[in-house]
Amino acid sequence: KKKLHLSKIYSFRCRKPGVKGGEDDHSQIGGPGFSRVVYCNEPNGQEAGLRNYADNYVRTTKYTALSFFPKSLFEQFRRVANFYFLVTGILSFTALAPYSASSAIIPLIIVIGITMVKEGIEDWRRKQQDIEINNRKVKVHRGEGIFELTPWKDLKVGDIVRVEKDEFFPADLVLLSSSYEDDVCYVETMNLDGETNLKLKQALEVTSVMNSDSDAGSFKAVVKCEDPNANLYSFVGSMEYDSQQHPLSPQQLLLRDSKLRNTDHVYAAVIFTGHDTKVIQNSTDPPSKRSNVEKKMDRIIYLLFGLLFVMAFVGSVYFGIVTRRDVDPGHERWYLRPEKATVFFDPRRATVAAIYHFLTVMLLYGYLIPISLYVSIEIVKVLQSSFINQDVEMYYEETDKPAHARTSNLNEELGQVDTILSDKTGTLTCNSMEFIKCSIAGIAYGQGITDVERAMAERMAGGSPSIVKKSKKDGVVGGSNARKPSSPLVKGYNFQDERIVNGSWVKELHSDAVQKFFRLLAVCHTAIPDVDEASGKVTYEAESPDEAAFVIAARELGFEFFKRTQTSVFIREMDLASGRRVERVYSLLNVLEFSSARKRMSVVVRDEDGKLLVLSKGADSVMFERLSKKEGSDYEAETRDHVNEYADEGLRTLILAYRELAEDEYEAFNDKFSRAKNSVSADRDALIDEAAEEIEKDLILLGATAVEDKLQQGVPECIDKLAQAGIKLWVLTGDKMETAINIG
Repeated sequence: KKKLHLSKIYSFRCRKPGVKGGEDDHSQIGGPGFSRVVYCNEPNGQEAGLRNYADNYVRTTKYTALSFFPKSLFEQFRRVANFYFLVTGILSFTALAPYSASSAIIPLIIVIGITMVKEGIEDWRRKQQDIEINNRKVKVHRGEGIFELTPWKDLKVGDIVRVEKDEFFPADLVLLSSSYEDDVCYVETMNLDGETNLKLKQALEVTSVMNSDSDAGSFKAVVKCEDPNANLYSFVGSMEYDSQQHPLSPQQLLLRDSKLRNTDHVYAAVIFTGHDTKVIQNSTDPPSKRSNVEKKMDRIIYLLFGLLFVMAFVGSVYFGIVTRRDVDPGHERWYLRPEKATVFFDPRRATVAAIYHFLTVMLLYGYLIPISLYVSIEIVKVLQSSFINQDVEMYYEETDKPAHARTSNLNEELGQVDTILSDKTGTLTCNSMEFIKCSIAGIAYGQGITDVERAMAERMAGGSPSIVKKSKKDGVVGGSNARKPSSPLVKGYNFQDERIVNGSWVKELHSDAVQKFFRLLAVCHTAIPDVDEASGKVTYEAESPDEAAFVIAARELGFEFFKRTQTSVFIREMDLASGRRVERVYSLLNVLEFSSARKRMSVVVRDEDGKLLVLSKGADSVMFERLSKKEGSDYEAETRDHVNEYADEGLRTLILAYRELAEDEYEAFNDKFSRAKNSVSADRDALIDEAAEEIEKDLILLGATAVEDKLQQGVPECIDKLAQAGIKLWVLTGDKMETAINIG
């Protein structure tokens, strides 16, 4: 078990509320929409049996054994030609037909049969995938602290499961404890929302007693929560444990199809199973998809049918007129013997004869509508999907994944794409950040050349990679001696500047600002260090690549974060007075988490001298306005210029700032912040933000960081080919405008 205890680090930590407060905030539990009751560790109990919740078997197929025949037939007769030939086939059994019934019915049966077989094979492949997923194994508590490997499909609501590192969660679970002592775990939700950044989850403090398999034997709790719904980002519930009510939030919810990362194992209770899980609630039944080509074929069939109708109608009207004349002596067609004619040629019932003639002609000319056209298209589609599956050019070797066409219904749509809507980070880029430049106390550091700089230089200088830039204070920061881009020796770190590296920063005019800058990078984060006992090398497990790059950069430049405890962060850094590396301890009091709304992250720490410090990093759009007007913005103009330059070079930037806190100011903040964290009302986040606003002000500017997220290999060439094909590409990005333009 990793000796970490992080309970005071995370702002989302739910403390034990008073019973009265818990009841008030959870008054909706048990009402409409909040009626689910789960008896943890008692899936087969009498109370659980009465609930009759869904099992964990998941089906994504379009058909079942019972529905295949009627549903597939319905799909076939949605096609206009098939429906037409069904009608003509029925009429071929009457005396109207000028040919035998078998000649009309057999081709129709063959055509529909071939298409149904194709549909059946494709759905069987979906069934095979369902079988593989439903038979995945997970460790489930079977009593007396014994866990057995059990197929996912056999899970029941209330089961206690143990999920190992890099395994998918088999159902929607409530986190009880993890291999980290403070019961945090990292979760990858790529299958749910496409995000590659890891999410941090944390169990309730009261369930942290489950440290081993044997502890599960005596665990009993009742969870009351919302009914199954499709909202991935909300969860309202409470856990009754030891006769106390404890509020549950999305921070304790582990969703099916997300993956456990950077955590050895977790224990969790099953809350929603099978089609009650949020990911399945978000999915829809496989739709009956019809391509544009097929719809166009239907329109052509309508046109042909219209032509056939006109031909039959004109011919039948003329036939009726001529047949009526057979009544008059001398005008009759004697060879038809009208006096003995049946209804088909009876001149006394010429109108009826014309109608019958119309139907007969419709049958006779029916081959104007090509029944084999659909079969030909189906064969082409099947062959196309086979080619897609076997295309070596579409095979991705790193993950051993070929292209896979799950259905052949829409193959031709790929050739009709005219617009692509794309995310940038992790889609067009590698989402692997490298610390490459920074601005400290108004001075720019870092001499690397980014991909965007190189591309711009080649455009402007006809291929020359030399880049010369002027900065107000620094003179030349590049030029022919600028460092050529290369693969970094340390992942996440690609910084080079002789003024900073190898401890040279102590000679800088603003060495105190440099020290505070990298100290902030080493302290202001939620990363977890992992020390290799054999080599002593420190690696980090972080929520995002940006955060990992900052901690790695601080380590490489002499500010090594190497240990974290319940309330402290330990770093090794250079002591300016003695010139030696020393260990320093920073008491970690609060973390104000980063969010897309706040666009910043802060920590409140106490250093060894007893000073209270607020350390903040965030986007320039929110940080500059929070600087102190008196002493916090000495380098603001220069830093803004550097940030704009970095943005032009395609780099992601963050502003770093700090301030000292008075004891009474901190006490007032901490009281308000604690009350906001322990609230489980709907406006909890707003209360936390309001408390954070009170100390994230009057900051003193230190500088800015710049990290590069390189484009994936072949992206420019791919976009160029798409453009040549007339395909428009729209990219959604959170970058600054300058960065987005230059990356484009």
